[in-house]
Amino acid sequence: MLVDRLGRPLRDLRISVTDRCNLRCTYCMPAEVFGPDYAFLPRTELLTFEEIERLARAFVDLGVRKLRLTGGEPLLRRDLPELVARLGRIAGVEDIALTTNGLLLPRLAADLQRAGLKRVTVSLDSLDPEVFGRMNGLNVHPQRVLDGIEAALQAGLSVKVNTVVQRGVNDEGLRELWLALREQAVVRFIEFMDVGNHNGWNLDAVVPSREVLARLIADGTSAEFRPVNPNYRGEVAARYVDGEGHEVGLISSVTAPFCGDCSRARLSAVGVLYTCLFASEGTDLRAALRAGASDAALRAQIAGVWQDRRDRYSEERGEITRAHKVEMSHIGG
Repeated sequence: MLVDRLGRPLRDLRISVTDRCNLRCTYCMPAEVFGPDYAFLPRTELLTFEEIERLARAFVDLGVRKLRLTGGEPLLRRDLPELVARLGRIAGVEDIALTTNGLLLPRLAADLQRAGLKRVTVSLDSLDPEVFGRMNGLNVHPQRVLDGIEAALQAGLSVKVNTVVQRGVNDEGLRELWLALREQAVVRFIEFMDVGNHNGWNLDAVVPSREVLARLIADGTSAEFRPVNPNYRGEVAARYVDGEGHEVGLISSVTAPFCGDCSRARLSAVGVLYTCLFASEGTDLRAALRAGASDAALRAQIAGVWQDRRDRYSEERGEITRAHKVEMSHIGG
């Protein structure tokens, strides 16, 4: 088993396939920064599907069992079902999932499922059109995301919904969102995090997960919630179920960091390996790949990075300050 300096195994790989997105969410790609003149990556700099497959195979050889496709918005990458099929043929891959804003799922969900995709995580921060329109930066109506969720379910994909909670922004509508979706999907409420460099994060805007759960109870959604054991080591969400068996997940990177069990590596769309969501620097694997490195050399490079890993940003948040962090749009959430 390949482990880092804190004894954490390498089990999950998040693969960004593009830095582009068709929304401008304020906590990820605010429109005032990522405007019409923003210089996104040219196609030639992106990893090809063949390169992604080869790197993914190297990671799987080193212990990775779960692959997740991210962005930007991954559904903007042309022919994405082909990549899913390629990754699904790698021996040792147990799970392929995708994180998306859901807008293109009505068109692509069935093809993705046929290609081997099993799960999607869809971002939806509010059911209130005005609130959601402000948060996504382009005034997109939440019904478009709901249509994407329905398309995923009809295609046979399991669905989780991620909601980033910000005090004074969308925290008043949590009950309505959970009630509306709990029969279809597992809703996970995420504490507002200081990812990237442009999202205006401050601690006062964080709604602690314990407060989110208390609000659900106080609002009458359930007499009580009971905790559920994690499905596996390193699961990021603390899981709870109500008396009727409906699940809610709480992701508490700020108030209850889970760095100690983090088993995730992140590969950017240009082939840079990051070992933390909040990393400042990464390791360029594309350069070695395009210079003709052997599979053994790629595995050795990846293993060396992981074995030297000591990241625990969320646990150190109060002790360290990083002037620059990689943008979430480059490596997914």
